[in-house]
Amino acid sequence: MKSTDLIDICDAHEKLIPFNKLLGIKIVNNEKDNLKIRLDMRDDLVGNFIKGILHGGVISSVLDVTGGMAAALDVIDQMDGKTRDEIATRLGNMGTIDMRVDFLRPGKGEYFLATGHVMRTGATVAVTRMELFNDNDLLIAVGTGTYYVG
Repeated sequence: MKSTDLIDICDAHEKLIPFNKLLGIKIVNNEKDNLKIRLDMRDDLVGNFIKGILHGGVISSVLDVTGGMAAALDVIDQMDGKTRDEIATRLGNMGTIDMRVDFLRPGKGEYFLATGHVMRTGATVAVTRMELFNDNDLLIAVGTGTYYVG
């Protein structure tokens, strides 16, 4: 089963994870090598009310979702030929081990796009790289995530 065949992974990330619903993330593209997640700016996501910029915790959360999704898509591709139940069991055991975020610019924008890709996936751990851009294509933050995928 290829990652693009498992469309319900998008529904799970957007609609079944309450925190992701609260953030309002939308998966724009779920291709393993072209993952894009969108977040529209809202007043309740502001961290600095004087400057009206996106909260750092929101930035970190979106990058974490993106890294986790990239790792999940890679795991799905590696499990080609396995049943949906086998894939679902493995995905259900995934989780964030560690994440680093570098904030490069204030989170100003009407919307933000996060991209992510896997740098390496082993038997139990995947390492990902994520980037967050604003609507003017300015790089706002970058992250590196480590995820349990065993």
